[in-house]
Amino acid sequence: MWYSRRVRALGVDYGERRIGLALSDATGLLASPWKTVENAGSVNRAAQQLADEVTRLRAEDGGLTAIVIGLPRRLNGEPTTLTGQVRQLATLVGASIDIPVVLQDERLTSSEADELLARRERDWRRRKREVDALAAALILQDYLDGQRPIPTPTDDDLA
Repeated sequence: MWYSRRVRALGVDYGERRIGLALSDATGLLASPWKTVENAGSVNRAAQQLADEVTRLRAEDGGLTAIVIGLPRRLNGEPTTLTGQVRQLATLVGASIDIPVVLQDERLTSSEADELLARRERDWRRRKREVDALAAALILQDYLDGQRPIPTPTDDDLA
């Protein structure tokens, strides 16, 4: 293979009812929606759900290098009612596994995911099943894009 190591990451869009999950490809360049799981009802239970998913992923793949959890904020940057719960979730997940947990700004990702899905599915009930996983993919993609160095032109490029 042309890449030297696996750099898969798990993206998480935490919601009070559902948790969207996304995975990056092995190169760490592209994020894709994976699945949506029902929230078990509390932050502690959700943290256990995520730890279980990570354990399963590592057993199957072994290459998970980061967990990226979307941090909800208002457009002006102020916390929302879920911000504290997500911070608690990140702390609990980080304490239970030995993979770095990163918080990533998730402003407008659910709206963007719904807009993208609306282009191909008009029925909001069907979209609802997919929107959380797609939002997780958007969160993860933002993180992945921020990890890549920005190429700078060399003299050869400018010639």
